[in-house]
Amino acid sequence: MGTYVEPAAPPAARGSDGCDPNYADACVPIASDVDCAGGKGNGPAYFDGVARVVGRDIYKLDGDGDGWACNG
Repeated sequence: MGTYVEPAAPPAARGSDGCDPNYADACVPIASDVDCAGGKGNGPAYFDGVARVVGRDIYKLDGDGDGWACNG
């Protein structure tokens, strides 16, 4: 007999909670541009933390391409 695996929840609708669904494990805000806090970017929005990239890295927060945003 096989093991039951709970299906993944569908991604949240863009903007439903103010967080971009392309990122997980933290709330990356939806804005015209988001940069890593403490980095060289000029905003207008900043993300202070680390998030997993689960879709397109539309804000280019994963500079080293390891699948994690703002982790270095």
